[in-house]
Amino acid sequence: KLEKQVAGLESEKQAFNRSKFSSKYKLEDISATLESAKSRLERMSHDWKNLQQRLQKGQDGTILNLVQLDGLSPNADVKQIGTKLNQIADKARTGGQYDEIGSLYGFTLLVKTEISEKEGVDIKVNRFLVQGEGNIKYTYNNGLIANDAKLASMNFLSALEKIPSYIEQEQKKIAELQKDLPVLQAVVNGTWTKENKLSELKTELAAVDRKIQLSITTESKEQEEVIKINNVQERSSVGLKAM
Repeated sequence: KLEKQVAGLESEKQAFNRSKFSSKYKLEDISATLESAKSRLERMSHDWKNLQQRLQKGQDGTILNLVQLDGLSPNADVKQIGTKLNQIADKARTGGQYDEIGSLYGFTLLVKTEISEKEGVDIKVNRFLVQGEGNIKYTYNNGLIANDAKLASMNFLSALEKIPSYIEQEQKKIAELQKDLPVLQAVVNGTWTKENKLSELKTELAAVDRKIQLSITTESKEQEEVIKINNVQERSSVGLKAM
């Protein structure tokens, strides 16, 4: 019975230590993810603040789409901007790097050529992005430029207008991660409460083992004594017969 109790507690202790070890690495991973999320949130918030401070509106209250493209006049119209972007979409080859192509409200406009393979043929796709001071790249329509000139010219502004939704996503992510931290920290910092009980049972089991070993040793000695006595008696009996 004692052996089963000790074995059960040993098993429970091992399970506790495994859980503690696993929780330690989960805690480290979640803490790192949390710090990254907080950093992204801070940078996105900074980008959004900058955009709000720089935005210009027309007389009707609509936001002006002041896209500036390299190689085009600062006063280029929607058609010229859309045509230029579609030309870049067709001809740009950045080799996987981000190439600067212009600016919008102090944000950098970028294009990147991505290469994928389909049925042995390389397929090149140019994706467009807009980046702020926080080095976070925002896209609209997965970075693909529309054929329509007006829609093409609005791509970057539309990407920037999504920043609040990204901020909300990060806030939710942070809240979820923070919810898990106390549980993991409790496991990592916790101690197994049955150590004393296990130690007592081991001591008791050791005492029982010693008693058993002592009993076996005593019984063995007694058996040896009986054998010796029997041998002596047999020799005496043989001696008497010989006389």
